[in-house]
Amino acid sequence: MGTEFLKIKECDEAIDIIQDLFDKNLTAESEEIAVTESYGRILFEDVYSRMDFPPFDKALKDGFAILAEDSFGASEESPNTLEVIDFLEAGSITDKKVEKGKCIEISTGAAMPEGAEAVVMVEYAEKLDGKVNLLTTATPSQDVAKKGSDIEEGNLILKKGDFLNPGKIGVLLSQGFETIEVYKKPTVGVVSSGNEITLQGEDLPFGKIYDVNGGMIKNDAISCGADAKFLGVMRDNYDEVKEKITESLKDVDVLLCSGGTSAGLGDVLKHVLDELGEVYIHGISVQPGKPTIVGVIDGKIVIGLPGNPVSALMIFNAFVAEPLTKLAGIDKDFELETIKGKITKRIHSQVGRMQYQLVKVDGENIQPIFKDSGAIFSLSTADGYVKIPKLVELVDEGEEVEVYLFN
Repeated sequence: MGTEFLKIKECDEAIDIIQDLFDKNLTAESEEIAVTESYGRILFEDVYSRMDFPPFDKALKDGFAILAEDSFGASEESPNTLEVIDFLEAGSITDKKVEKGKCIEISTGAAMPEGAEAVVMVEYAEKLDGKVNLLTTATPSQDVAKKGSDIEEGNLILKKGDFLNPGKIGVLLSQGFETIEVYKKPTVGVVSSGNEITLQGEDLPFGKIYDVNGGMIKNDAISCGADAKFLGVMRDNYDEVKEKITESLKDVDVLLCSGGTSAGLGDVLKHVLDELGEVYIHGISVQPGKPTIVGVIDGKIVIGLPGNPVSALMIFNAFVAEPLTKLAGIDKDFELETIKGKITKRIHSQVGRMQYQLVKVDGENIQPIFKDSGAIFSLSTADGYVKIPKLVELVDEGEEVEVYLFN
């Protein structure tokens, strides 16, 4: 196995270790933000209604607020005639009372006047010279929303962990909430490393490649509810790596570094982590992505992802997405969405380590993508991956497999 991978872990063990490190070192925090700016955020606490909604009996239709009995027996052939004593628009009030033989013309949303029991729609009434002919019978409470019929004061209206979509924001606004407590987004820094890395916008000398992992992993972290930032590129130089990590950890909870994790000349991240903190994982028994490093420095999580983009994305989704998503409060019962189908081509797997095989989903057909872990285009065509257990050497064509879909 070699001394450089003395802390290599099986997949399940690595998942447990990483989750445990998140739990022990990072605590979910809250922040208060404006309700109108809360779309997409996660509620940090249960929310109870402050008042009844609607806060008064209100008309659901344009029409006439009446005593129900004044409409009894009314029809087009034999209408009942009432005196119209006032007109109410939404937001206005009146000191006049609806009594027998009298009614008040009313608009949708207006508060029902005292004495009124029902609304007869304008379509079933004829108004003329201060009077109205009712052409139909109305039942008590017809076209009236009763006070508290939607929400009663003191009721649980939203739960901790709820995703604030426009509808839930509307409920909060109806209750007069200006601000709300939400999960504070975990701060994540993303750094790419490697002497071959060049940033977009710069000249690309022969032998160099543009950085892929920085922007890709940053956006994957954002999809998990994090406030993620790309912090630039560091070279495979001990002092530069040490300085970059030390500086980056001042502002983030989690630092994701891609590249420089393989055993060999570029392997400086492990030595930096050994000096500044503690390494808990140095290698995971998985293909691709074996040279993954996980450590802690001063209560901050540092994860070294493989440099190959496919490997980096696979490792992030398989090992980092869940604890990061839980820290963000998004889903305490996090599970990657899965579907089942039949593999269309035989897959040969290396016995002794878990293999993650990229696949494309086409209905019930699961098509494996046979490209090396540095093949970028495969990322744009892959829908997810299949886990092949370490003792399985062959997945034959036509076998049913479970696909873990990308976030």
